[in-house]
Amino acid sequence: MKLIIISGLSGSGKTVALHTLEDEGYYCVDNLPLGLLSGFAQQISQHQMQIYSEAAVGIDARSGVSDLRRFSEIIKEIKKTGIEVEIIFFQAEINTLIKRFSDTRRRHPLAKKGIPLAEAIDIERNLLAPIAIDANLCIDTTHTNVHQLRDLIKQRILMRPESELSILFQSFGFKHSVPTDTDFVFDVRCLPNPHWEPNLRPLTGLDTGVINFLKDQPDVINMFNHIRDFLEAWIPKFAAQNRFYLTISIGCTGGQHRSVYLAQRLSDYFRDIYPNVSTRHREME
Repeated sequence: MKLIIISGLSGSGKTVALHTLEDEGYYCVDNLPLGLLSGFAQQISQHQMQIYSEAAVGIDARSGVSDLRRFSEIIKEIKKTGIEVEIIFFQAEINTLIKRFSDTRRRHPLAKKGIPLAEAIDIERNLLAPIAIDANLCIDTTHTNVHQLRDLIKQRILMRPESELSILFQSFGFKHSVPTDTDFVFDVRCLPNPHWEPNLRPLTGLDTGVINFLKDQPDVINMFNHIRDFLEAWIPKFAAQNRFYLTISIGCTGGQHRSVYLAQRLSDYFRDIYPNVSTRHREME
């Protein structure tokens, strides 16, 4: 039996995640009080409920301070029953969350009369800190729309083989902010920049012109080799610790040329070694 805990900040994509999992055959329950989670896990693991082998539960800050502080303890007790538990935590930058609430005209679940929205979000972030700390995967949806989030969930969660590490190589641009949902960040802004070549500026690191420009640059070759060697040494250590997810981010200035080229090359290289490798070019989406 597999149980996925979906949690995170309101407006960050939890509902989209649950709907995606439900569409793929998961038994889903939203806003379950954390104090009832152990009983729910016991119920679904019983024979009469085993029409579903996979379930997902949404947990939010309304579960209360005392239960949220016991989160790790509750999860350990559930795991003792033989249920495989994965914890996915969603977050986004505060300005993005405020805009989403403004656009949808929804009320924040912790927003009481007189409490500003920004303060409610901050309170929620602090309440959910125990879940964020224990999360197997954190997903920042600041730069992600609904359709991209669904695809990301399918790639990283649903397509991951049982007990195997899911690796994501992600390119990004520093001028659009550093991703927070990552395990490693490699800065490649020191490399020759195709942006300054007028004929290459409108292209990306996936285009032949940019690839030909970068692949013969000594610094680019050395950067690729050094990152590759580092990851070859350390990815097995993460896999040996029964990690489910590993995110590796490559950043250049705008996220269009150098980072895209290297993220794609690294992804192609490690895909021949590990069965579940995916690629995301954040600024190209």
